[in-house]
Amino acid sequence: MQEVSPAATVNRLDAVQIVDVREDNEVAAGMIPGAVHIPLGELSTRLAELDSARETITVCRSGRRSLDAAQVLTDEGFNVASMRGGMNQWSAENHPVTAP
Repeated sequence: MQEVSPAATVNRLDAVQIVDVREDNEVAAGMIPGAVHIPLGELSTRLAELDSARETITVCRSGRRSLDAAQVLTDEGFNVASMRGGMNQWSAENHPVTAP
């Protein structure tokens, strides 16, 4: 599965679709600007909310669930990568965060 760094992701926010697969209580701390929030457990039933033609990057807290989400989306024909280190790394690198 392809992984991308937070630094590579922040430079492409306008070009990619970010899917945040964390739970509601985790997202309350903030999200990547423009991200779509779909908890991992709901992803397979909410695919219609996503644009399968757009390059997609999945994100979670630390990077594990986003790998699972990336696999789900890959199986559905999406061009997808997982963001390495998740929101923990994103925040550690002081990238922008917005309220959900």
